[in-house]
Amino acid sequence: MLDYKKICLWTTSDVAEWMEQNNFHSYIKLFTVEHGIDGKALMMLTEDDLRNPPLSLRVLGDIKHLMICLKELKSYVNTPPMSCHLNGPAKAVQFRTIHGNSDEFPIHDNPDHHSLTIQSTDEWHYERQTAKYLKPEFHKLLFSYIYMFIVFILNAFVVAIVHDRTPDREKYPPLPDLFLDNLPLIPWAFPACEVAAFILISILLVVVFLHKHRFIILRRIFALMGTVYLLRCVTMLITSLSVPEVHLKCEPKTVGSFWSKVHRAQAIWSGFGLSVQGIRTCGDYMFSGHTVIVTLSNFFITEYTPRKIPLLHVISWVLNLFGLFFILASHEHYSIDVFVAFYISSRLFLYYHSLANNRVLRQPDCKRTRIWFPLFSYFESSVNCIVPNEYEWPHSAILRYIQQRRNLCHHLDIK
Repeated sequence: MLDYKKICLWTTSDVAEWMEQNNFHSYIKLFTVEHGIDGKALMMLTEDDLRNPPLSLRVLGDIKHLMICLKELKSYVNTPPMSCHLNGPAKAVQFRTIHGNSDEFPIHDNPDHHSLTIQSTDEWHYERQTAKYLKPEFHKLLFSYIYMFIVFILNAFVVAIVHDRTPDREKYPPLPDLFLDNLPLIPWAFPACEVAAFILISILLVVVFLHKHRFIILRRIFALMGTVYLLRCVTMLITSLSVPEVHLKCEPKTVGSFWSKVHRAQAIWSGFGLSVQGIRTCGDYMFSGHTVIVTLSNFFITEYTPRKIPLLHVISWVLNLFGLFFILASHEHYSIDVFVAFYISSRLFLYYHSLANNRVLRQPDCKRTRIWFPLFSYFESSVNCIVPNEYEWPHSAILRYIQQRRNLCHHLDIK
């Protein structure tokens, strides 16, 4: 693993690994084998070095992306040792924190005026956001989908188990609930909630389809959805709550073998747990799966669409809040079920994206993060910037990939 705190001690092998992580595969041999560029030499590279012999890079986009990556790499050096000055023995780049902000802004030596100039906050954050080419990493997408798929199957089986453990209505009446006791029953509310969820999911699918970084978003959707539902499996098993409303119709309990529960789990999974599909289970109260769906859909829509479309964000939030209201108005869940589901879904979404956007896996003490959040560390290991909201038709991504392969083959032919 690369130590970003000791870049000056990097060997040519470390430089090759860094270039591999940043998708500069075609230049690894040129930099590390032919010219022996190690950590110190890498930190001293300028744009003129890249353009002129002996490196003589010819692809303008690669030159600019490489310079952006080098600027970000230099940001990890808080106090460069005397043997690793970036601009000569008397002109070391220094860093300091501005206005108490946790981000560190580079101070560059200006050779024309012999003074230090500081990048503006906006310029620095823009470089951080667009610092890397974001690879789709299809193997991680497949792994995240398998993870969510397995969790959904497990969730259906747990629902089948807790359905048979639902307390007897005659012996255990509904628990007191502040909202349900004061909110009249609306018979059509639960189907209305599922309609709101369907609209939110449809909007999210359109956003993902048109987004340039659709595979990263899909990976995050699968990872978060799987994690929240895995936690739901645990909470449903721990405590069985009584039915929240006497009018609720529950399917008969399965008194039989393990395979009868498997058959019911298959019916729940194939019907996506929706009442419009005829799924009427009880006992799966803590916490609400419908709340998870509408909340995560809303948060993903608002995160990966531009702030210039406030109407879309308002519609998304209105559907989210109305979905929660309809769940309560149908008396299908206790209020605590809805509150806990919204809190867990929203907090997990925010924590995940805060960790990803702040590049915690690139910090010197990232080992603790990798231990406590292994799935996050695996999925986000190569994403060290905020995913920009850029859009394109899917065929454009295919054409861009083909062009990149042609450029690589052309570069190898030149060599």
